[in-house]
Amino acid sequence: MAGDLRSGSEKGRPRLLLVEDDAGVRRSLQLLLQAKGFDVRAYATGAALLADASADGARLFVADYSMDDLDGIEVLSRLRARGWTGPAVLITAYPSPALDARARAKGFDIVLEKPFRDHVLVDTVTKLADQERRV
Repeated sequence: MAGDLRSGSEKGRPRLLLVEDDAGVRRSLQLLLQAKGFDVRAYATGAALLADASADGARLFVADYSMDDLDGIEVLSRLRARGWTGPAVLITAYPSPALDARARAKGFDIVLEKPFRDHVLVDTVTKLADQERRV
């Protein structure tokens, strides 16, 4: 979904999908990314995100790896199967070379290890949004 980042967003802000099952982490990341100019749609489960028809209009995707219903890789796989092509970031407290390779093979651009500093996530999604804008 390359092109104008204003489509699929609120007030010219790139829409970002966030799926994280920990309510405190989800809210913290949502507020951080909103403060940095993103229109964040946050979900507690992968199933909730996938049930939202408006999710296909998003420009970016950030997902926790380990969740109760679907892992972040499965959520992205299902989004890709629907034709969604935006950049994606996987966040995980369980990093490994095998997980990194699997995530990248399934379409993630970046894998970030928890805990991370706020600026790392902000810089990552900003860079991905800028790269997509130029495509």
